[in-house]
Amino acid sequence: MSDGLEQTVAYNKYDIYEMIDNYKDMINIIRHYEDNLEGVDFKGVAQYGVEASLPSGKGLVSKALENEVVRRNERFKRISDYTNKVNYINTKRKKLTDHKEIEILDCLLDGLSLSAISRAMRLSRQQIDKIRSDIVDKLVTDNTF
Repeated sequence: MSDGLEQTVAYNKYDIYEMIDNYKDMINIIRHYEDNLEGVDFKGVAQYGVEASLPSGKGLVSKALENEVVRRNERFKRISDYTNKVNYINTKRKKLTDHKEIEILDCLLDGLSLSAISRAMRLSRQQIDKIRSDIVDKLVTDNTF
């Protein structure tokens, strides 16, 4: 991180496997969220004249608005979690020095299956799975980034 602060995260092997498996989806969701960040699609109903002074169902509108705020806040938390996970993987991938590990991780992050990677690299699926396990071990060893 550029500010010199390190973030401590408690990710285990299973978390890392899940992050690698879901990486492409997380990237797509983050990209979609950023593309639509400026859009505000909740529109209230304005009243003018005599109608503005009459009692209205403020409870319904305010509850709808409150629910929308809660939904967006929960979504923001998910997006923040996805961003942290993507950043973690991208920071930790620098630990990899073996060219096979680097290529296999990149293929996994691009969403390729173990079988597709094994065909492309002309290695057995078991070899790819073993290398993936080695990658996860290296990514989980130090949980600060």
